[in-house]
Amino acid sequence: MINAALNDELFFSIANHTLTIVDVDAVYVKPFDTDTLVIAPGQTTNVLLRSRPSFPHAAFLLAARPYVTGSGTFDNSTVAGFLEYQDPKKTSSRASFRLGTSTCPKNQTCQGPNGTRFAATVGNISFTMPTTALLQAHFFGQSEGVYSPDFPYSPPIPFNYTGTPPNNTVVVSNGTKLMVLPFNATVELVMQDTSMLGAESHPLHLHGFNLFIVGQGSGNYNPAKDPAKFNLVDPVERNTVGVSSGGCVAIRFRADNPGVWFMHCHLEVHTSWGLKMAWLVLDGSLPNQKLPPPPSDLPKC
Repeated sequence: MINAALNDELFFSIANHTLTIVDVDAVYVKPFDTDTLVIAPGQTTNVLLRSRPSFPHAAFLLAARPYVTGSGTFDNSTVAGFLEYQDPKKTSSRASFRLGTSTCPKNQTCQGPNGTRFAATVGNISFTMPTTALLQAHFFGQSEGVYSPDFPYSPPIPFNYTGTPPNNTVVVSNGTKLMVLPFNATVELVMQDTSMLGAESHPLHLHGFNLFIVGQGSGNYNPAKDPAKFNLVDPVERNTVGVSSGGCVAIRFRADNPGVWFMHCHLEVHTSWGLKMAWLVLDGSLPNQKLPPPPSDLPKC
């Protein structure tokens, strides 16, 4: 199963059936059963479906609809199909699927109250796209005027992120800042949703790496208590993780892939508002740990 939507996380279910999840983002997981699956844009899931041979000629509804946690206009249509069982006495035993179609998403704008524009941030910074490719600027040592390597390790202005109402001053800075990592560094990152303009779920995608989900929960992350509950034995590995509405997620990854890598919300409209950042992983000491040069015929940005 692949969610190819731009702005919709989706609930999916088959009536009277259980799905066994065996794989997420091309990585095996300990199999577990569920009757409803939520899948974010860009995520993939492999499931096993146990047929119900005791229901010949029966048809069961397959349905998917958006999981929407924010306010405003959204596509609330439902895509539907049917799982049909044929009579095994008349045909070979098999199940067939019929899928319907959903309506097109409604137009979404980037304007906020009073005509102002929405801005989304990571670490209080709304990412500004450069006119020169970041990887090109890094490789040729031409970062000046393109990006600055000073992305903050913690939000410069902390507040009660999930307060109701949020007790904060809306402080947003724009910039093209990169987090610089030495080769093979082990990174732990906590991603926190906020209640500014309403809490909302965010599927965060990291390019160039798989990440391990070591902890997640609701409310504000507590650095004094939450790490004790981390799963450091068999955490789920994937490349897109959902930061729940009004919640937090802790991930870890190893920076063993040199280059410049984007991390962004997989809801396209949030990415356009600046909910993204970039990691700059430096070269290692060995030849196979260095960023190779671009091909000679690569067009320059």
